[in-house]
This record gives sequence, C-alpha cells and structure tokens, in this order.
Amino acid sequence: MNVMFRSKWWSFGFRSAIMLYFIVLIVLPIIGIYTQSVSRGFVPFWESISDPLAWKAVLLTIKLALIATVINVLLGSMIGWVLIRYRFPGRRILNSLVDLPFALPTAVTGLMILLLLGPGSFVGELASKMGFTIVFHQPAIVIAMVFVTFPFVIRAVQPLLEEIDKSEEEAAYTMGASKFRTFFSVIYPSMLPGAISGAMLAFSRALAEFGAVVLVAGNIPGKTLIAAVYIFGEIESDNPQGAAAVSVLLLTLSFIILWTVNLIQSRRPGK
Repeated sequence: MNVMFRSKWWSFGFRSAIMLYFIVLIVLPIIGIYTQSVSRGFVPFWESISDPLAWKAVLLTIKLALIATVINVLLGSMIGWVLIRYRFPGRRILNSLVDLPFALPTAVTGLMILLLLGPGSFVGELASKMGFTIVFHQPAIVIAMVFVTFPFVIRAVQPLLEEIDKSEEEAAYTMGASKFRTFFSVIYPSMLPGAISGAMLAFSRALAEFGAVVLVAGNIPGKTLIAAVYIFGEIESDNPQGAAAVSVLLLTLSFIILWTVNLIQSRRPGK
C-alpha cells in the first residue's frame, strides 16, 4: 500500500514538474509575446505589422527561407541516401558531422561565412573580380540558413531509408524497372514524408535565424534586412511592441508549420 501510495505521489510530482517546466519556459514567453504585441491596442498592432519595412523584412525572410529549404531538401535527401546505402571510409565521421550545426553557436557560423566568403577571402576576391559579392547580400543569407538547417532533412529521411524493404526494390528490378524508375516508384514515396517534415522544420528554423545572419547580412530594407534582424533593430530603437508584432507573425507561421509536421508524421504508415 505504501509502495503504491509513494508511486502515485512520485508520478504526480514528476508530471507536475514537467508541466511547470513547460509552462515557465515555453507557454509564458509565448503568451508574453502575444500580450506585448497588443499592449497598446489593436490599432498600433496593425500599424506595426502593416509597416512597409516590416512586411518587406518578413516577405524577404520567407523567400530566402524557401530557397534554403529547397536546397536542403535536394542535398539532404542525397546525403541521407549516401550515408544509409553506401559504406566507405570516413562514413561515420561524416554522419557525426551532420549534427555539427546543432552544436555550433550560430554566431560562429556567421563568422565562418564572413571569413570564408568575405571581401578578404580567396572566394570573395574571386567573386569581386567576376563583378559580384557574396557577403552582405542575399546569397550569404541563404548560405547561412542552409548551414544552420542542414541536419533536419537528413535526420528525417535516414530512419525511413533504413525501414525500406529491399525486397521491393529487388522485385522492381526483376520486373525490368530501371534504377531511376525504381527510385522514384519504390524508394522516393517512402522517403517523401520524412523529406516534407524535415523541409518544414528547416523552413521554420530558417525563419527565425539571427546569429548566423546578422554578421553576413547588409541590413538594407527590402534587399538584405530579414525579419529577425528587423526585430533586433526595433528593440534597439525602443519599440518593443513593433518587435513583438513582427514576432507574432513569425511565431504564428511556425505554429502552423509544426502542426502540419505533426499531422504528416501521425499519418505515416504504422503510426
């Protein structure tokens, strides 16, 4: 009886601690952002989100995040395929390096891009001779977004590739299907849910990127000023409501994306 009583109290206390942790670190900050965005009323909120600079920053962020996501889907699917299906020297090291963007501070990522592609670097000087620059322009922002979101598609695709029954591929080959047709008829449909969910997570992460981007973006409105840097500028300008209003747009979009990801994952075969 005492053991059962203690077990119930331990279970209750554990669940309460988890819920408290979740509420304090996630729910309350989210409520705070939404509250701050309308703290002066809905008219100032609407003026903040309808500001041309704010909309240009948000639309530019969405555009560049989409480009980075497409690149990551293509590269991530291929890299995931190679790491699962092929055995070669250094494979384990490469597989472990996939998670490096998760461990590396994003400011360090921005500094790396600045040093490798900046005006004083070999690549930067070569690009300058060809008549264009990379750093402080949109290509550098896309590169930064690609790097910080690199692991999402790979890690989402790899478990699905491991679960594919190779007998289905062999049956397709026996029936005369080429490797190209077998990949798109048998393998790719199995990879697709992981690629979609990984792409959505990468897109959501790219929307919020700041540390890697702030060092390589030129912060020119409509050209290189993205939403995260715009929010930072509004905070520095003592306009927390304007920053919160744009944050609400990004936060709401991220909620929609995460809900869609969960919906896709719940509809996978075997779920």
